[in-house]
Amino acid sequence: MSEPEKSSVGAGPPDDRRPRAVYGVGSEPDVQASLANERTALSWIRTGLALVAGGVALATLASFGELPVVIIVIAGLASLGGGLLAIWSLIGWRRTEIAMRLREPLPPPSALPWLVGAVVAVAIFLAGFAAYQALTGV
Repeated sequence: MSEPEKSSVGAGPPDDRRPRAVYGVGSEPDVQASLANERTALSWIRTGLALVAGGVALATLASFGELPVVIIVIAGLASLGGGLLAIWSLIGWRRTEIAMRLREPLPPPSALPWLVGAVVAVAIFLAGFAAYQALTGV
């Protein structure tokens, strides 16, 4: 009687994926969940990139004419916020991936409340600025 063939699933070289702090813990999670986590992180990075692009566009627009200083400040804040959001997305991806690998409850979204707060603050500020300009005729 011949010996059954060993399955190639799980065989092969040791896992050398990076970052090891993520891939070196726990067991392999469901592929769909892991890919969904990655897509979410990429969406946050895309949002951060849009903020940076918006900031660059505002700064470029401000360089062509006499625009209020507030536009330049918003451009800088948008660019800075976009960079921070990209970093935050990596941290969130890492936290979620580790939780899935350790079969723990998923952590809450940490960037979302801050992003919503920033959008609301900027909207209120811009509405106040527009009202001020309309009332003073500047």
